[in-house]
Amino acid sequence: MQLVIATRNAHKLEEIRAIFDFRSLDVLSAFDFPEIPDVVEDGETFEENAVKKAVEIAKATGCWALADDSGLEVDVLGGAPGVYSARYAGEPCSYPANNEKLLRELSGETNRSARFRTVIALSDPEGKAETVSGDCPGKIIGELRGANGFGYDPLFVPNGFTETFAELDAVVKNRISHRANALKKAHAVWGAKLAAL
Repeated sequence: MQLVIATRNAHKLEEIRAIFDFRSLDVLSAFDFPEIPDVVEDGETFEENAVKKAVEIAKATGCWALADDSGLEVDVLGGAPGVYSARYAGEPCSYPANNEKLLRELSGETNRSARFRTVIALSDPEGKAETVSGDCPGKIIGELRGANGFGYDPLFVPNGFTETFAELDAVVKNRISHRANALKKAHAVWGAKLAAL
């Protein structure tokens, strides 16, 4: 049976494939369906966006679909950039511009606590969806460090570590990240269901 990962973000797809045990499933992605337009992520929460992506892709492909929506929540910014993480500095999406804006917003702030959060949705072909979530607490540092990862990874140091996500080995990041924590829950909740497809 085929499962479609509802993303055209190559970095996100690589992380999901590295973390989640898909067993005998034939795993595809939105890249395999170029005729399907991108889902407009206009929800006000990670849950709304993840469910929308999973449901629309499941209905369009006739396959089960797994989608995630993730972002960075900074406490002193009231949870921003949140669902707007990818477009924080405006369109088009630019990781350097987003990081520059975040550093400007936090200039002079001593409270640097933050968390990455992921919500994962699984939808059947009829559009019935369920969600799980995971997070990774940490802090935002004052300068970019590291060449791995993507997005805000060069600014985020997870609790218990001194390295940023961009400095950590991918194996370590994929063990402790928000996406890893959400995918572990997904595997516990949906593993048997997916294995039976």
